[in-house]
Parts: sequence; structure tokens; C-alpha cells
Amino acid sequence: MLNAGDFFNLDDHLFKGLFEGTDYVWGALPRLKAFIKEYLEPNVRELRKGGTMVAETMVLYKGETIVSGFDIDTSGKIAVVKKNGSYLEGASIIYAGSFLMDDLIQVGKDVIIEPGALIKGPAVIGDGTEVRQGAYIRGDVLIGKGCVVGHTTEIKASVMLGGSKAGHFAYIGDSILGSVNLGAGTKLANLKMFDSPVVLNIEGQAYETGLRKFGAILGDGVETGCNSVTAPGTLLGKNTLLYPSAAVRGYYAGGKIIKVRQSQEILDNLKNGVSE
Repeated sequence: MLNAGDFFNLDDHLFKGLFEGTDYVWGALPRLKAFIKEYLEPNVRELRKGGTMVAETMVLYKGETIVSGFDIDTSGKIAVVKKNGSYLEGASIIYAGSFLMDDLIQVGKDVIIEPGALIKGPAVIGDGTEVRQGAYIRGDVLIGKGCVVGHTTEIKASVMLGGSKAGHFAYIGDSILGSVNLGAGTKLANLKMFDSPVVLNIEGQAYETGLRKFGAILGDGVETGCNSVTAPGTLLGKNTLLYPSAAVRGYYAGGKIIKVRQSQEILDNLKNGVSE
């Protein structure tokens, strides 16, 4: 119940090798840096032109950087590129005012990087992904196809396997996300207050993860409500719904609905001025 296949559909997935040989799904996290290093095919050197800020809007198309002679059609849901009257299928748009902090960045096809986004390598940005204004990609990040890293969303040392949406004000640290949707303000906390590795207690068994930093594992179909928070080492199985403003920890099997609950003991403590 705790291996990668229990949380994600990895059939023929580009990142399947990250999980091979792991007994538990979180075993992929300490392997992430090495996997990205082997997988990475940087292609942003020409976009950067020796600096960090992209000074003019550019297009990445079939391995070439196009700096002029194109038009961006924004009439549809997703912006597309036209040149000489023809659409450039698979072209990626990197808008002026975005920041590419180093060369260790791979940008796939049909990617859009908006002004104000900041990306540190090593990072892989998969096909059809949107990196929106104000997004912060802090490095050691693996992003699959059709993802959204939204406005003021920060992500570091994490994986978005594909169809992973974090559109607004999210924090994603040392986590693995399947095809999920994070409500605005979702925070996946990754560091305990106490200086010790994360231990998972599941059905009476303790699992020593060995990880000082460990955010959350969110299976395919998970949805989180606005301003929800997961404690370090939280695992949400497939199709779990986390209600707005809920704070959770531990393991939840798939198909659960998690609501905010306050026990009478907590309410009594609040009345009496006692905190936990």
C-alpha cells in the first residue's frame, strides 16, 4: 500500500525510473538529484545570453531559439506561436522579464514561461507546462507534462509527475505530486520543528524514512482546498479530497474525504487558555 504504484499510474511514464527499486514511494526523494542529473538535457543557454533575466520575448522551437519574426496568438486558451502565417507546433514561449538563473534547465515543447517567473536549475520543465508570473522554481525540480506552477507558487526538490496543478500561492517542498489540483494557498510543509528525521506511524507500524526534509506524497486525483496544510511526511492516497483550511498529517488511504474537525477536548483547552 506504500509503493509508488499505489499512488501513481507510472505505466510508460518518462520518470518511472525514479521509483525503480524503491520499497516505499518516499524512497524516490533522496534519488531525485541523481535522476535529474542523468535525465537533464539543458537547452536555455541561448535564451539567457549570458545573463539571468530574459531581455526580450523568445521562442524555443525544434532546438532553435527564435528572437524575431514571429507572432504570439493569445486568442485561445493557450498562447501559440505563428511565423510566416503558419503555426509552429510545439513551440515554447519564454517571455521577456522571466529569469533563468543558470544553464541547468530543460524546457520542453509547448511550454509557457511568463514574465516574473524565476527558475533555478537543475530543473526539467515538461511539455505543455505553464510557469506563471511570480512562480519560483528553486532547483532539483522535475516537472512532467501539462503541469501548472502558478502565481507566487514555490517549488523545490520535488516532482510533479504530470497534470499536476498548483495555480495559486502554493508551497511544495520535498514532495511528489501525481495528477492533482492544489487549491489556492495550499502548503506542503517539509521540515519538522524538531531536529530529527520524519518517522511515519501507519497502522501500528513505524517507518523510519531517514529524511530530515520530507513534504507530502499526493496520489493521482487528490484535490486540496484553499489554505489547506499538510505536515511533514503526509501521504494522501488516490482521489483523496482535503477540505479548505484543513491541517493534516499521517497516511490516508485513497478515496477519503478529510474535513476540519475540532474535538471537544481542544475546544475546552482553548476556553481554558491551554495550548497544545
